[in-house]
Amino acid sequence: MKIISIYPGTFDPITNGHLDIIERAAEIFSEVIIAVAQNSTKNPLFTDEERLELIRASVKHLKNIRVDCFEGLLVAYAKKKKASVVVRGLRAVSDFEYEFQMALTNRKLAGKLTTVFLMPHEKYTYLSSSLVREIAQHGGDVSGFVPAIVLKKLKKKFKR
Repeated sequence: MKIISIYPGTFDPITNGHLDIIERAAEIFSEVIIAVAQNSTKNPLFTDEERLELIRASVKHLKNIRVDCFEGLLVAYAKKKKASVVVRGLRAVSDFEYEFQMALTNRKLAGKLTTVFLMPHEKYTYLSSSLVREIAQHGGDVSGFVPAIVLKKLKKKFKR
């Protein structure tokens, strides 16, 4: 039975923590769609196109991955893509309350959409895209936090 899953997020930028979740989701599900959320209320460092490019380069070693953008409700996008599972990463207890609320809301809106929570490797439990952006902006070393292509783009963005 083919199970299509969606891993949504802003991925600004994609981190090694995201990749850890993606690689494990790719082992569990027939297909994983990495869905870059287009959010007009946020002001991302990287454009949608740049984020798509960085993600595609970072997951090229995985065969059952698709990378796409979406805007609007995740449940509508999931229905359009015939996905039955939403993959979400839980780093810490602080993530749980928000993710639990979103999972229940998505279930209410689309009863057949199941949310599966994956915990990243413990070495990534503190890692977030916003933390990576802040460290990189101030000249800190983020080489252990992001794929090499992301590191190169961050240095270019911050002229370092």
